[in-house]
Amino acid sequence: MVVDSSISYPVGNTPASGTSAGERKLMPTIAAEMDRRQQLYSLLMPVMNLYVPGLDKGKGLYFLFIKAETKTPSGLVARPVLTSYYKSHQFKTRPFDPYNVYTSPNETILCVDAFQSMYSQMLCGLIYREEVLRCGAVFASGLVRAIKFLQLNWQQLAQDIETGYLSPKIMDPEVRDCVSKILKPGQELARFIRKECCEGNWEGIIKRIWPNTKYLDVIVTGAMAQYIPILDYYSGNLPKCCTMYASSECYFGLNLTPMVKPSEVCYTIMPNMGYFEFIPHDQSAHDSATELLDLANLEVGKEYELVVTTYSGLCRYRVGDILQVKGFHNSAPQFKFVRRKNVLLSIDADKTDETELQTAVENASELLKEFNTKVVEYTSYGDTKTIPGHYVIYWELLVQDPANGPSNNVLDRCCLAMEESLNSVYRQSRVADNSIGPLEIRVVKNGTFEELMDYAISRGASINQYKVPRCVSFTPIMELLDSRVVSVHFSPASPHWTSERRF
Repeated sequence: MVVDSSISYPVGNTPASGTSAGERKLMPTIAAEMDRRQQLYSLLMPVMNLYVPGLDKGKGLYFLFIKAETKTPSGLVARPVLTSYYKSHQFKTRPFDPYNVYTSPNETILCVDAFQSMYSQMLCGLIYREEVLRCGAVFASGLVRAIKFLQLNWQQLAQDIETGYLSPKIMDPEVRDCVSKILKPGQELARFIRKECCEGNWEGIIKRIWPNTKYLDVIVTGAMAQYIPILDYYSGNLPKCCTMYASSECYFGLNLTPMVKPSEVCYTIMPNMGYFEFIPHDQSAHDSATELLDLANLEVGKEYELVVTTYSGLCRYRVGDILQVKGFHNSAPQFKFVRRKNVLLSIDADKTDETELQTAVENASELLKEFNTKVVEYTSYGDTKTIPGHYVIYWELLVQDPANGPSNNVLDRCCLAMEESLNSVYRQSRVADNSIGPLEIRVVKNGTFEELMDYAISRGASINQYKVPRCVSFTPIMELLDSRVVSVHFSPASPHWTSERRF
């Protein structure tokens, strides 16, 4: 038996989880579970090929990573769920499939050093650039991180390609051996990379370097939706496909219409993955006995909290996802992921969840468009040290034209725009009750959220599973964020609120 030391939802569309915020979870798994996971993976490309023909004529550039294993006090191996899969017999000895050829050799994926793994995978992706038909990572954040890695390391990568000799920074002997078989002197390719990267223009960089890319294979629903603008910027608006819905606890199903807009994504449950039950959402908030429904008794349009019983030993485990039934494929329900059950922010009677916070950030960021500025990362916390307490939102901005960046007044207005987007209970607390103070935005310097990820990885998070926590409370993380603040902004006025009359 193996224990998955996991962030919940490594390949599903779900928000902040254990390791991202500094905690870890242990989920039981068994060897036979790999066969079920492999079965689900094997269905992804046949579905994609219905919508994007010719995927057997090239390669996929995927940035995939493992994490070092640990052991529990009783001696059980503990590792992230995707590490279990990538190290499994099913993955390492998978039969040749022309629809699933990666640019990255297994050795580069199985290298436990994050830098060496990313560097070698990026190098192979550049070498095979004209054969790449799709780019991806588990989460949208992973693909964004890969492009940022290219921004920082393109000069060394171009030098390796020009000379045909791998950088001495790559010390893993198995990685050096497999990459050296691929890497040959290529002056023309090196010149091309330098030309595309030297001027610092990263708009459409994915399509420019990998010109035959047809879509991005990433999760951009749930917490990952905030990466859509930056991925559009990097890719020239390539389609973004969310192919499957899974978690550390259990793999659930797949998206049978992968080319739809991210806001329209729904997943078809595969009943053979586990035993699924559902709590009607209007009951799921109560601790008392609740009604459990099986797959056959769900209704279109209604929302449910997902409960799973797995082959690996979980019994009626409340996953914490709120799903809405959108329809049926034959008799299998199709779900849209709505949100995580847990509330992110609360100062008084207010309760702000992740979806609402995401919407508020999106609405406020509309004010930045005329200044060619985007919010590339954010997180939050409820500051109760002040009287009254207030919401603090950390923003990292991408300012494409520093000479025409947003002024302090514009960023102050962004605070108010966020407050106008929050629910009536919040606005009542701000306006009528004075129990919540003005919302604050703290702009942090570029690279801060990269440091935040590095810190999480140093504490045991997996680079492959990491997701920026949308709410933080861990003191070292908050100290890191506060040490990188470059400007502070408060809402200049109270949001709109009027009392509702009841008759």
